[in-house]
Amino acid sequence: MTIYDETHDLFRASFRSFLEAELLPRFDEFEKAGIMDRDVFVQAGKHGFVGFSIPEQYGGGDTRDFRFNAIISEEIAATGAGGGALGLTLHNDITTPYFVEYCNEEQSARWMPGIASGELITAIAMTEPGTGSDLAGVQTTAIRDGDEYVLNGAKTFITNGINSDLVIVVCRTDPSAGRKGMSLLVVERGMSGFERGRNLDKVGQHSADTAELFFSDVRVPVANLLGEEGHAFDYLGFNLAQERLSIGTYGLAAAEAALGWTIDYVKDRQAFGQPLAAFQNTKFVLAEVATECEVTRPFIEQSVMQLNEGKLSPAKAAMAKMWGSELQKRTMDRCLQLFGGYGYMLEYPIGRAYADARIATIYGGTTEIMKTIISKEVLG
Repeated sequence: MTIYDETHDLFRASFRSFLEAELLPRFDEFEKAGIMDRDVFVQAGKHGFVGFSIPEQYGGGDTRDFRFNAIISEEIAATGAGGGALGLTLHNDITTPYFVEYCNEEQSARWMPGIASGELITAIAMTEPGTGSDLAGVQTTAIRDGDEYVLNGAKTFITNGINSDLVIVVCRTDPSAGRKGMSLLVVERGMSGFERGRNLDKVGQHSADTAELFFSDVRVPVANLLGEEGHAFDYLGFNLAQERLSIGTYGLAAAEAALGWTIDYVKDRQAFGQPLAAFQNTKFVLAEVATECEVTRPFIEQSVMQLNEGKLSPAKAAMAKMWGSELQKRTMDRCLQLFGGYGYMLEYPIGRAYADARIATIYGGTTEIMKTIISKEVLG
């Protein structure tokens, strides 16, 4: 039984064609450059593959059906082009929901058409050099001065950090109020005092631009306050379930893709006069990986439908993120081993997927943070 209907199947086929036409022919170029061409976002917008949760009046698809997001993750994973397309999934799954949920009418008219068209690329800046997963430790401040906030601080590990036009910045608008003093400001490309650092040189996901951001007396109009002042923690919690499910969904799809590549390889590769597939160890490893993927898919799909219904709990989202990302990392390691030395060469997709997978158990909240969240529900 599948959670997808004919509309989703048509969407899948269309997105697969888009990847084959617009991304894959240039993927190696993007990997070497360390950044994906902005035109890919624009082309995705023309075909309706970004901003589909944005209201129709602003050029979006006006749907909150996360099955479309899941299809995008699954198809990207199947191509092995996860690094380059990470910016697309972040734009759709993680940043756009904040604009849809918290923009006022003026902000919606100003920003949403560009987000839906792919001409305005988005990012969210939470992590700071000294905070990591501890959002309560954010030091970036935005002190109000008349009709503006004066923003000072630094962020790091920001996906779409180089390409982004709109950056949602988590900051302290009242440094004395603890969590209740934190707000979300939208910083726009070109604002004086807003500087981008280097495009960070990562272990994997090379074509996903990831940058340091610096704010030095950036004067951000009060009109760029997203939602109400002092509510950042509530707003961030609103979308965390979707963000974590997105990572878990991709993790499962990446594991399934690796399994497929490995099955094809071991059937063809000869060693000691027989195919690798004939060895008992190969059979046992692939049997275990296939079983883990098979039993994970119903849980992920159930979680997708619960998210659509507004019923996905923080603990279930954490389970999806923890299990899906750990499955991805574990599968890449085991499958690469079956490729032998060729697995370490980038001519096979398993090598790149192995490097790309290592971050999965870290970003979006580490596995250890996910366990802490899950334990709270388990223990009551």
